[in-house]
Amino acid sequence: MTTSDYKKVFKQLQAKPAKLNKFIKHNSPKKRNFGQISKKCIICGRTHAHVSKYNINLCRQCFRLNAKKIGFKKYM
Repeated sequence: MTTSDYKKVFKQLQAKPAKLNKFIKHNSPKKRNFGQISKKCIICGRTHAHVSKYNINLCRQCFRLNAKKIGFKKYM
């Protein structure tokens, strides 16, 4: 279940607060401490193609656009 689907159900359950609380408890997205989804690009928020070397924390597309500003002379 995606985050957007999770929020849509709230509208339907507003009349039943007990069921709404139970739904929130069991269906809210977990906080990720490790894995691919825990690392996000600080500019655009992408989770794939993440460059974490040298503690850059950018996706490869944002890295290409901003490499000269960061101070890289030679890249890709």
